[in-house]
Amino acid sequence: MAVCSLSRHAALAFLFAALSLPCAAQSAARKAPAPPPADTLVAIVGATVIDGNGGAPLADATIVVRGKRITAVGPRASTPVPKGARVVDANGKFATPGFIDTNVHLSLYNNGESMVRYEDRFVDLVIEAAQTELKYGITTVRDSYGALVPLIAVRDSIAHGKVLGPRMLVAGNIVGWGGPKSPLFSNATPTTYFDEQMMDFIAQGAGEELLDMAPDELRVAIDKYLDKGVNFVKYGGTAHTNNLITFSPRQQEALVEEVHKRGLFAETHSTNPEPLRISVLAGVDLIQHPEVHNVPIPNDLVKLIVDRGVICSILSNSITGKAWKDYQKAQARTDSAKADSARSDTLKLLDRPKTGWEQRREREAKRTGLRRANAETLIKGGCVTTPSTDTYLSGAPEFSRTPRVDAHMMPGTATLAAIEGLVELGMTPAQAIMSATKNGARASQGSKDFGTIEAGKYADILLLDADPLADIHNIRKLSFVMKEGQIVDRNRLPEKPVWTRPRPKA
Repeated sequence: MAVCSLSRHAALAFLFAALSLPCAAQSAARKAPAPPPADTLVAIVGATVIDGNGGAPLADATIVVRGKRITAVGPRASTPVPKGARVVDANGKFATPGFIDTNVHLSLYNNGESMVRYEDRFVDLVIEAAQTELKYGITTVRDSYGALVPLIAVRDSIAHGKVLGPRMLVAGNIVGWGGPKSPLFSNATPTTYFDEQMMDFIAQGAGEELLDMAPDELRVAIDKYLDKGVNFVKYGGTAHTNNLITFSPRQQEALVEEVHKRGLFAETHSTNPEPLRISVLAGVDLIQHPEVHNVPIPNDLVKLIVDRGVICSILSNSITGKAWKDYQKAQARTDSAKADSARSDTLKLLDRPKTGWEQRREREAKRTGLRRANAETLIKGGCVTTPSTDTYLSGAPEFSRTPRVDAHMMPGTATLAAIEGLVELGMTPAQAIMSATKNGARASQGSKDFGTIEAGKYADILLLDADPLADIHNIRKLSFVMKEGQIVDRNRLPEKPVWTRPRPKA
């Protein structure tokens, strides 16, 4: 059997061994038609430009795009349209840079049933998720946890113009965790040979064994992981299932230093103030979900984050909008039930001091409110903020009793909800747009090339039918997407749906 022609029923072990990066990239290129080249010369005329820098918008503007990059931006009256340019009539529309999500999960990295059934379609699933992001105007994504092999294959195929999709930066495993069925991720251990293979496939040699290493040994292990081609490194400063510290301060300093030697960003998952403080002092560049603590974030820690210029990638989609309203309704029902219980003579007989575990469960039931308050504190404190979503591929739809309805957690729509959520948390619409563009580019180490509408930058441009500065929800009124000078046919996306394809009726 040829290495590049995996059958659905091929052994998972064969897939893991055979799916080398060049082969996977070839597979990705074969399964999706190559996009047309970028329009050589385009003039977008008449739009109000919101350039992403946070300043006043420029009305009745002209944006000139040659190849992949913007060559001119200015008032229509003083910015000529080059001869032979394709003119896009943008009168009455509003132009923004393409949006950037700094925390997505585009690959299938969990759910055993789905991993088995789709073992030969990992690349296709990443393409489908990535193209869904682009459909909603997200032109750059940072994938902070997932299956590195198919992620790199798709990332490179997009970068080389073989597959249409957003710009992708990938981290692969969360360094120090052993995969989704490991103790630090889910307080579990693999129970089958398949599970063990899956853990190795996700961890890529950067799992829980690194916690036992001295700093010098850890440097060697991190260098080997960096050699696999990641764009940045995310490590577990705490476990996923609890707030216990994983790497020591010396280990974290060594880890961050090795990443910085390659000119890359290091970021942390540290979900408690003291472990987070260790990570900040170790020199991390970005914190994923810094609001996710079970206690209020201390003001001195916020100041430390701001003083060091650490980027805060906030999960605003999960603490605002529909998610917040649902939480408030649930809390109201709980409070009502408690009031009824207090009036019940029968339950009064059970009146006694609460155990520590009962108190803990009550605190956890209110953690959404606490996380929202922490996010507001970080924003008010002046943190450099970007929207993140934790979008993920759940199990295959045929294994679910009901269709997914959590649009605030799904590719594309989640990012829009996160941008809207930043306004709900206290930002102005202009600040939220800057967070999703200029700040997102900074988090992606791409400020020289994208994130704002300026001459010399890549032409990642959205046209909206209504003013997002008047109402941030107008970011959903999207009529035009351009990525690196190529006008995207949104109706084609995703080009080859796998999990989102129409299902036959029973």
